[in-house]
Order: sequence, then structure tokens, then C-alpha cells
Amino acid sequence: MLRARQDGISPEELIDATRKEHEADFADFLINFDNYYTTHSDENREISSSIYLKLRDNGYIRTETIKQAYDPEAGMFLPDRFIRGTCPKCGADDQYGDNCEACGATYAPTELLNPVSAVSGAIPIEKDSEQYFFKLSKFADMLEKWLHGGHVQSEIANKLNEWLEEGLQDWDISRNAPYWGFEIPDAPGKYFYVWMDAPMGYMASFKNLCDRTGLSFDDYWGENSQYELYHFIGKDIARFHTLFWPAVLEASGFRKPTAVFCHGFLTVNGQKMSKSRGTFIRARTYLAHLKPEYLRYYYAAKLSDGVDDIDLNLEDFRQRVNADLVGKVVNIASRCAGFIKKKFDNQLSAELPEAGLYQQMVDAGEAIADHFERREYSKAVREIMTLADHANVYIDEQKPWVLAKQEGQEALVQQVCTQGLNMFRLLITYLSPILPETAEKSAAFLNTELLWDSLGRPLLNHRINEFKPLITRIEKEQTDAMIAYSTQNMPAAETVTGPLADDPISAEIQFDDFAKIDLRIARIVKAEQVEGADKLLQLTLDLGGQTKNVFAGIKSAYAPEDLEGKLTVMVANLAPRKMRFGLSEGMVLAAGSGGKELYILSPDEGAEPGMRVK
Repeated sequence: MLRARQDGISPEELIDATRKEHEADFADFLINFDNYYTTHSDENREISSSIYLKLRDNGYIRTETIKQAYDPEAGMFLPDRFIRGTCPKCGADDQYGDNCEACGATYAPTELLNPVSAVSGAIPIEKDSEQYFFKLSKFADMLEKWLHGGHVQSEIANKLNEWLEEGLQDWDISRNAPYWGFEIPDAPGKYFYVWMDAPMGYMASFKNLCDRTGLSFDDYWGENSQYELYHFIGKDIARFHTLFWPAVLEASGFRKPTAVFCHGFLTVNGQKMSKSRGTFIRARTYLAHLKPEYLRYYYAAKLSDGVDDIDLNLEDFRQRVNADLVGKVVNIASRCAGFIKKKFDNQLSAELPEAGLYQQMVDAGEAIADHFERREYSKAVREIMTLADHANVYIDEQKPWVLAKQEGQEALVQQVCTQGLNMFRLLITYLSPILPETAEKSAAFLNTELLWDSLGRPLLNHRINEFKPLITRIEKEQTDAMIAYSTQNMPAAETVTGPLADDPISAEIQFDDFAKIDLRIARIVKAEQVEGADKLLQLTLDLGGQTKNVFAGIKSAYAPEDLEGKLTVMVANLAPRKMRFGLSEGMVLAAGSGGKELYILSPDEGAEPGMRVK
């Protein structure tokens, strides 16, 4: 709603455009859906209203007049996302009015410290407003049993125990207009809080699928359903899915999820994704530079059934893909296929020389399948790569390239390469959930379907097709180009034009323009001369755990040794600028008439690096 307002379009237009982008990105990352739908649908409106009325009629809804944030300039109550400020739990700045992205805490908008309206920039005031509450406190016993009944990961259950021990509070499920979503039945001007109706979108999407395919909605979502139901979510929204949602389902007579699986966050090169470093990589940017299966494999190799974060280390990413997929797996096929084509007209032998080794690899499929079923993808990948090592050891020991030069060894060459290609078939079948495109190409090459239940029968006396490259190495130039593109295509800094250039005092800007500037306290940890520059010093700035490089035109007023250790104020969100001396990632603030009459701005004693300037 905020973004649509900013872009001057309707929320429906924004949703439609975003949905098209997401569908295209998912498809190109080889991700398919039985039903890709939206929460803003007629089905969800109907289901949300129906569930609410059940809650109301069952006595689980109450009203209460409470204090709420109100924008005195815009003349409106402020929904959660229309307020930003400092988290009351961890002190992180620039957080939403309902939950903190830094520590995951949830809170009432009125608890936010240093709140600012995202609509007008005004400081909100408090006004009375009647709101609707779901009696979450009635479900404490049920939730405690459900949380510890194997339905969530142990880390999540232990974390949510804190809420249970503190005592569950009733949940405010309403927001005042204007608010994006569905109006509450019989409550004009009141809308469902997003985390009330958003999970119901799962039911609505399934209802849409049922209507299209003839499935029975009640068979799957009824209280006595025998089907399995799983949710996959980020750990930052665990509370909504593992406390609020199960309680709402229980209270309205629907089945609860079989399990809710939470994933951690993604970092790049050990840090949060950063636009200035070029590591805020969009899906479409990645696809323009690299194959989707590289990333699918790397994630699978690091993904467990826990809630740990995943780090996309680009050097490790490149080396692991090259070593595992190219060097271990595909290499088996490329090494063996040439001999089968050249000497045996693409015909495999009638027997395997090491049937016991092949059977061991077949038997390992049960454990690999179990790892997939348990979502322990990294364990599955380790098992598969261990088998690939065994296969490569076999080929290296048999040396078909040597045998091929020895008279009378033709039959053995055919058998060794047949063994190798059958082991490749096993490996690529095990990897097919991760590498669907490579698996499809491999099936065409091997002239057979890749089915787990047929792996016990090796391909013998079987004709294969000509081998074509299945997957190629990642070169450093490719990842470097992706980072460079991500850096260069950041939103450009807005250029100020008009009277401001001549008379800064007389030019007026709107508060929204000023609010875009992120001023931070920084410590100058290093200052250096810049070779070939008349006015610049190179500053290394510490923003409280984050380091930025800035070229500042203050050489005439300061020697480098005079600056090190000082605190100053910098524009932290200025788009990086490529200079012939390097990349400048911000700007320090200084005042004066120029030359030696130039003074960097320094905060009072007590300020710390990383603090936001208010």
C-alpha cells in the first residue's frame, strides 16, 4: 500500500506487476507450482469472513478501546507499516510498527521508540480507537501441546516457550482504514490485520485449486483430515504461523498444519545483502549471469532441517559447483561417453565388471531419499558426493584411457565405461530434485527415464545417444560481472536542481525528500593520502560493525593523522560512486568556506558509531 502510493499507482496494479515478475523468476529458477495464487482474492475474502464469523459466534472475539498512533497532519490512524522508529526490544533503528527485522520481536505500534509517520513525517500522537481482539489467551494449553508435539522445529518451540511462560495476550486483529485488505464483517472502517487473513490465503489458494480440479476442500482442510499439510516460512514470521494461526484454526473448526518448517536468512559473503557492495542480487540479475542450477545446488549443499542462516560465499560457491558438479559428477559421463561412442557405436556392454560396487550405490539411495524426506538436503548432497568420489576412484584405478591403447582390452574398456555411465545414471537420478534441467538432458543422453525405482536394473546392452556438455564451470569473471552489474544498477542518487544550487537557504524540499537521507555517526579508523588527487583523502569509516570507504575533499584542511579516531557524520545511504581512485561509498559532512576553512561535523561526547542522526 505504501509502495503503491509512492509509485502513484493502485495496490492492485503493483500486485499484478510484482506477481508477473515473481512467476517469471520462479519459472526460470525451475520452480513449479500446482497453484500460484494471491491472498487478495474472492476466495480469501470469503474464507476470512467465514472464519471471523465462526470466531465471533464461538465467543473468541472481543472489543476494547485502546490508544493508537494517529498522524495529526494526515488526519488518519496509522497502521503498523505506516510507522517507523526504534525497536523497543533491541534498539534497532528504522523498524516497522509491528515487528523488528533485526531481532524478530513483535510489539504494539505505540511501543515503538522515536516513531515517525511514513505518510507525512509527523510525530504520531495517541488517540482512542475501538479494536477487535482474538482471545489467544484461551488456547495456551492447546498451543503448548501442539508446539511440543513434533509440529515445529525444537529451536522454534523453545523460543515460543518464552511467550507461553510470559502468558499469552489477546491478539489485536483489526486495523483502522485506510488499510489494504478485507473489511471486517459488520465493522465498517475496520480491516483485518494482515497476519489475520494472510495465512488464510493458503486455504484460499487450495480452494481455488479445488474449484479448478474437482478436489474436495473439506477432505483436506476439515478437522478430521488424514492428509499431510506443511508450511515453509522464514523464521522472522514464526510467531504468526506457530501461535496465532494454529489457535485460529482450532477455534474455527479446521485442521492444523502437520508441521511448520522455518528457514533462516540469507547472507552474501558473510554479511547482510548490501547494495553498495553489489551483493543485493536480484533473482533476474543472477539469471542474466549464471545458470539457476548452480544456486539450487549450492543452497541444497548447505540447507538443513534447522533454522540456521545460509551464507552465499561467492568464492566457495564457485569452487563447490565446479568441483562437485563439473569435476565429480558430469566428468564421469564425459570421460566414459567418448570411448563408448568412438569404439562401440554408443552401445553399452552386456554386464558390469563391478556389480557389487553398483549395488552398493543403489542401496545408498534409501538413505538419500530419507534425507530428502526429512529436509536434510545437505546430508543428501554429502552422501551423493561420497558416491561420486567412489565412482571416480573406480574409473581412475581402471584407467580406460590406458586400456584403450592396449591390444585385446576392448571388451574391458566397454565394460568399465558401461560401469561408469551406470554410476553416473545413479548420481544424476539422486540429484534430479536439485538439478531438474541437467537430469532431463542426462536422460536424453542416456536414452532412458531417470526413475529411482528402476535403478536396481542397470542399463546393459543399451544404446545411448551422443554426449553433449551438461553443465559448465563457473568462471570468476561471471560472478565478478554479476557483482559489478548489481553495483552499477543501484537506484541512482537524485540530483538536486533548481534554485538550491545557487541559494541553498531559499530552496525548499519536502519532508519525504529529507527522510530519504540516512545520516549516521561514523568513526574514522583510517585516513590516507590519495595518490594523484589534489583535494581528496581516503577515509575508512566504522559505522558500528560495518565499514565503508569514502573519498572526501578535505585534504586542504586536514592531515590524515589528525583525523584518525575522530567521530563524524556521514550520509550512509548515498549511492556508491565510481571514481578513478576507487569506489566511494558515502559522504562525510563538513562546513566552511573552503580551503583551510573547512570543518568536518563532529557529534557531542557519548555518540557511538552506527547511531542514526535524528
